[in-house]
Amino acid sequence: MNDPLYQAEILALARQGRAITRLEAPTVSARIDNPICGDRITVDLLVENGRIAAVGAKVQGCALCQAATAIIAEEAVGETVATLEQAGAAMEGYLAGNVPDDDLPWTRLRNFAPVRAARARHDCVLLPFKATSKALSQREAVSS
Repeated sequence: MNDPLYQAEILALARQGRAITRLEAPTVSARIDNPICGDRITVDLLVENGRIAAVGAKVQGCALCQAATAIIAEEAVGETVATLEQAGAAMEGYLAGNVPDDDLPWTRLRNFAPVRAARARHDCVLLPFKATSKALSQREAVSS
């Protein structure tokens, strides 16, 4: 595949994303659908003492969505809830060209640099972050 969006690292991450499974007993879960492209993701989070203890997911989406899910599943474990929220905001700003590489919380998010020029594909990368944010907001609603 010669498409610059689908470099070797993105494809490797997508394979990892396809292998992620749902958590048996998550603290919160959220599902997000993208009706435009058909991507769908459910994210499960196990939150203990304000930190992410585990991430599970079911991804029915393109390689970009799967790759972003894989990065979240690996990088979020051990992070605070606030850091996970900030990662989503940073990724959105990065794709828009407003956040430099050095300001990304996880260096592997730089793999999405080619997506910056493909505005129509931003939602593919952001869908797992949006599902994660939605799940975290449910946690806050329950604990209020």
